[in-house]
Amino acid sequence: MASNVTSYDLPPLPEHTLKPLPQLVFWASDAAIQTALPIIAYWVVSLIFHVIDVYDLFAKYRLHTPAEVLKRNHVTRWEVFRDVVLQQVIQSIALMGLSYYDDAPTTGTSEYDVAWYAQKLRLAQRAIPFVLSTVGLNPTALASKLSAAQPTLAAVVAGGRYPGLSAFASWELNTASFLYWYAVPAIQFMAAIIIIDAWEYMLHRAMHMNKWLYVTFHSRHHRLYVPYAYGALYNHPLEGFALDTLGGGLGYLLTGMTMRQSMWFFTGSTIKTVLDHSGYEFPYDPLHYIFPNNAAYHDIHHQSWGIKTNFSQPFFVYLDRIGGTMYKGDTASKYERARRTAQEKFDQEKENELNAVLADVATSDESLRAQGASTPRISRKKALSISSSAGNFKDLTNKVNQNLHGRGAGVLRAESSR
Repeated sequence: MASNVTSYDLPPLPEHTLKPLPQLVFWASDAAIQTALPIIAYWVVSLIFHVIDVYDLFAKYRLHTPAEVLKRNHVTRWEVFRDVVLQQVIQSIALMGLSYYDDAPTTGTSEYDVAWYAQKLRLAQRAIPFVLSTVGLNPTALASKLSAAQPTLAAVVAGGRYPGLSAFASWELNTASFLYWYAVPAIQFMAAIIIIDAWEYMLHRAMHMNKWLYVTFHSRHHRLYVPYAYGALYNHPLEGFALDTLGGGLGYLLTGMTMRQSMWFFTGSTIKTVLDHSGYEFPYDPLHYIFPNNAAYHDIHHQSWGIKTNFSQPFFVYLDRIGGTMYKGDTASKYERARRTAQEKFDQEKENELNAVLADVATSDESLRAQGASTPRISRKKALSISSSAGNFKDLTNKVNQNLHGRGAGVLRAESSR
């Protein structure tokens, strides 16, 4: 008799005991790993792109020629490296401080949490008879027809009434487990991405619209007209803290991520930022199909003609579309003009240096004639040495050219880069 009773009561949630979460590795705390992983990822990915630059491995996918890197940027690589390290020190202090005030990570609640989601699924089923009645169906009659062939579906249609079952149905537990382990974390990640995108768009646009903010803080980042990978976090320290560190921290805190989830989020965001400043547009980039904001899109913002557009970073571009700040003009001719100008400037400087060497040789020859025959051998040796240096300079120019822009290319010719 009791087995035929249809229960409308909710199954109880299991007991659970909280225990300290074991560290990922014995030699470092999770907080230390959370802090270190984004920095390690930053320099590993940057080093890969630096090797690609030095050995000119994918020249046709470069957005800029090596001549542009040399002549258009207004900051040295050492200054970029120094400021990036400073920002990462500030970022590390902030993350360690955040972890200090976080509750100690614990484990032992997974079964309870899965059951909690299953309980909410059971409660949601209670609305199904009302919905069916609203559209003109008889839930009781429908459940009766389904009971023989599809007893589980019949119980759902009846509003979560499972005859003789005092626990959760298997489908409820499976669905709850999927929600707990996959769906909810995915929603948290997506929400965090939306938060960091909105935060960075708001602050980034403000720094361009307000002259004082731009001159005082953001103009430093725009000394890189030709971005490269490890210059991604080249910022004023206060701007770097406000834009990147606080933006990531808000995404982490507002979505309720665990510390281990945040490791993926912070590291992934860091890698995406480096890729967006890499200076390469590769075909069939899988990330581009997911996140339309990429190196080619953000590079427009670093050009003088696109500096008031394309503020979105690092994932999506919809805020530029909504805010009317997406660049819509022609880019091909502007990029070609910049390449040609940088190449001409580079060639002119090399020619001037060579002319200066030749002028020194000519001056030395005149000195020899003026001094007479008393010291001809020493002076002529010196002149020959200088003349030889001029020849070596040409060879050196050609070698530098080959290293920077591929074998067989002209002296950093712009047309070879794409």
